This record gives sequence, C-alpha cells and structure tokens, in this order.
Amino acid sequence: MLQTPSGGAGDGAAATDTGLLSIGAVLSVLREEFPEVTISKIRFLESEGLVEPRRTPSGYRKFSARDVERLGHVLRMQRDHYLPLKVIREHLAAMERGEAVQLPALTRPGDGEDAAESGPEKPTAARIGRCQLLSAAGVDEHRLAEWESYGLLSPVGDGVYDAEAVTVAGLITELGRFGIEPRHLRAMKAAADREAGLVEQVVAPLRRHRNPQTRAHAEDRTKELAGLTVKLHAALVQAALGVRLP
Repeated sequence: MLQTPSGGAGDGAAATDTGLLSIGAVLSVLREEFPEVTISKIRFLESEGLVEPRRTPSGYRKFSARDVERLGHVLRMQRDHYLPLKVIREHLAAMERGEAVQLPALTRPGDGEDAAESGPEKPTAARIGRCQLLSAAGVDEHRLAEWESYGLLSPVGDGVYDAEAVTVAGLITELGRFGIEPRHLRAMKAAADREAGLVEQVVAPLRRHRNPQTRAHAEDRTKELAGLTVKLHAALVQAALGVRLP
C-alpha cells in the first residue's frame, strides 16, 4: 500500500490542508516502489486518461490519495503484467464497478515443464512473446520492425524478447511524442552497448572463476555496476543540459 505524506500548504508543498498532493510529492511517494518513475511518466498517464488530478486556479496539478493509489495500480500492472494502457484502463473501470478481474500471470523460463531443463543455477529472467510486446507497446509490426532495424530492440530467441523490451518500447514511444525518432536514438544505443561492454569486461573474470560462489557473485556485481553506470549516465546528461531532475 502506498503511503502519502501529510502536512504543508501551498501549490509547491508536499500536501495542502485539503490533503491534496503536488506532482512532486506524488513522485516521491511512487518512487518508494517504482524508482524509475518520472514526472513526465505521470503526466503521460494523465494525458491517457488514467488519472484526473484537480487543478488549482494557477494551473498546478493536485492529486488525491485515490489518485496516487490509482497510479500505483497502473504502474504495477505495467511492471508485473506488461499490459497495454487500453487493457489497464478497462481493468480499472471494472475494479471501480466492483468486478473481480484476473490479471495474466508473468511466465518465466524454468516454470512448469521447462523447470528441470533450466537447472537450479540458471537465472530466470522474464520473457515476453512478440505479440505480447506489440500489445503492451501499443504498436504494429511495422513500427516494431523499424525499432529493430535501428538496433533499439532485438529478440533473445525465436520471437521472444527480454521483458525489459516493454520498458524500452514505452520510452521510445514517449520520446516520439517530442519529435525524437528512432534514427535519433542510435547514438544512445551505441553508448549503452559501450557501457555494457565495460561492465562485462569487469565481471568477466568472476564469471570464469572455478569457484561456483564466485561465479554467482558475478550477477550481483553486474547489477551493482549497471546501477552505478545508469546513475552516472543520467548525471552526465543533466550536467550537459544544465538541468536537475526531481
């Protein structure tokens, strides 16, 4: 359950005396569970009609506790079930009508019949099929093929993608709203590949180690280095633009 802060007053405060929250306060609440959420993401969900905050006379958004809970449901369904916004909107409407709606379970390699083949030491990264990706991203085959032609997305198997492809597709779509086309993103992809190569170079000796515990530690080290790389990249972009994100 998301917890909302209280206290304060005015448009820029965390909450007003009416219990309404500014978009910055909502961001702080949501980031406890969704560290990657941004103000632009919240505004995008609002533009899609998934939340309708009130507006002050000066135009500031003010969110109720119910709005925050609703945003949490939306982000959770995107993260855990990779559902397109249309399906999420229908699900929320059904919830408001008091109907019980079952959400699809996330499948992972190693579940069910394939468990024995995948083995106990193999990681179980989430995977998503091509049709599921098209539905979650809300795009057609032509658009997905264009993204693939620029190397922004690629399957990890025959018609199967890493679940992170849903996040990538969503970000490409959001950037497209600002006129940034897939061809403009090739430099970002190249930079990401170089950063990934640097991380792989650091953890490679751990992966080749004879000790199984040391090899297992390579996964944790990879995640740690990836997190630091992402933070550094974001800080460098902000510094180059002379801006600070909330």
